Amino acid sequence: MYPNSHEQSQPLLLKVQEDEKPRETAYQSSEKIVVVGIDESVHCGTEVPPFSWKKLWLFTGPGFLMSIGFLDPGNIEGDLQAGAIAGYSLLWLLMWATAMGLLIQLLSARLGVATGKHLAELCREEYPRWARNVLWVMAEFALIGSDIQEVIGSAIAIRILSNGVVPLWGGVVITALDCFILLFLENYGVRSLEAFFAVLIGIMALSFAWMFGEAKPSGEELLVGILVPRLSSRTIQQAVGVVGCLIMPHNVFLHSALVQSRKVDHTNKGRVQEALNYYSIESTLALIVSFGINILVTSVFAKGFYGSEMANSIGLENAGQYLQQTYGGGVLPILYIWGIGLLAAGQSSTITGTYAGQFIMGGFLNLRLKKWLRAMITRGFAIVPTMMVALWFDTTEDSLDVLNEWLNVLQSVQIPFALIPLLCLVSKEQIMGTFKIGTVLRVISWCVAALVTVINGYLLLEFFSSELNGMMVGAIVSVVTAAYVAFIVYLILRASNSATAKKILSLDS
Repeated sequence: MYPNSHEQSQPLLLKVQEDEKPRETAYQSSEKIVVVGIDESVHCGTEVPPFSWKKLWLFTGPGFLMSIGFLDPGNIEGDLQAGAIAGYSLLWLLMWATAMGLLIQLLSARLGVATGKHLAELCREEYPRWARNVLWVMAEFALIGSDIQEVIGSAIAIRILSNGVVPLWGGVVITALDCFILLFLENYGVRSLEAFFAVLIGIMALSFAWMFGEAKPSGEELLVGILVPRLSSRTIQQAVGVVGCLIMPHNVFLHSALVQSRKVDHTNKGRVQEALNYYSIESTLALIVSFGINILVTSVFAKGFYGSEMANSIGLENAGQYLQQTYGGGVLPILYIWGIGLLAAGQSSTITGTYAGQFIMGGFLNLRLKKWLRAMITRGFAIVPTMMVALWFDTTEDSLDVLNEWLNVLQSVQIPFALIPLLCLVSKEQIMGTFKIGTVLRVISWCVAALVTVINGYLLLEFFSSELNGMMVGAIVSVVTAAYVAFIVYLILRASNSATAKKILSLDS
């Protein structure tokens, strides 16, 4: 009897010891921005203070950092290919895909504000060790895949702006130094970092708006493309790509951490709801801006290349040269305008990727490391494979296109491992309290997650059916797919505290 009691007490003892261990947090208390208003002593309890433009300004920032995930070089390439191949016909889908992305990001922000913890931390607490380790590895793979695309995009931009003097691998080395920019700006506070990213978003907007002015796309066709849904068998692959590239796994983890940069009194429901309201407004505004920038890129390439022989061969690598041939020089050669916009997209997204990597690693592993060390480790995870890729693939445009396809597949595989934990956690009253999502929002969110997963599943099926052949390969893919689906089912059941999950997989100890 006594030995059994002792054995049963061991997991509880370990749990208590783990809880007493200092917890890694997204921001230290001294780093957080204090949002002060004239109503600070008036409102209490569940009452939400009235709207304040000053407070909205103080809460503005995290949404714009998050929006950079909708403007990275991978998305820019998806935009230009959609425009060149499908013309204006997929702009409506771009709008609705951005709306779906906004919903996911608002849920991520809701989780972070209501709990005071970010998604990686909560995954560490809610899932058993083996499952959270799998989730961490998957998140790191997604981040590395995204970072390779972003760094390569920056390197291409540097090669364009240096007139070909700096090779692709040289651009990768230059881009790798962005972690020092992050460390430098962090010393001056969160607002300085947010201002830096606002400048980069502004550079993107100005560059692509300049290109839009040079190209002079049809306003009528643009408006019809946004308002009238059109889809054909010829453009289905581009349509799938438009939706698939907007939901980034690491961006879901990132936003739940960024919203903790403001001090919120979690004992006061009114203050928590106030923060949620302001974050909803600023995130919506941020994604409206990103949607506008994506429209500019798609429209330029729709006007210049839709229906042309080069439409199917255009990509990040050769887009600048095609733009120069089509639109000419002007006051400032459009090739360099494109390079400036692409560099701003690449640099902003690689720095936010480093930022996201710090939160993911710290949250899943509960590592309390100095910022410079976390940044170097996170940067190293991405730069080493990226350098290998740059040296190996810096040969032809076709090889970079093949690489991009594989990286898109890598990220498509990872999406459920961010969305499913998020949706399960924001639905749990034990975690969210009164801020758990309601039935209607839960159904809509799961429908969006299912749609995104199915779309990415289609991408995977198309890719593997065209790239991989043979009975042995098919058998391996089938086994991996079965394990993949089983783990997804486990995540849903386990996060829902389902007894069925414990019967299916008794691996919680």
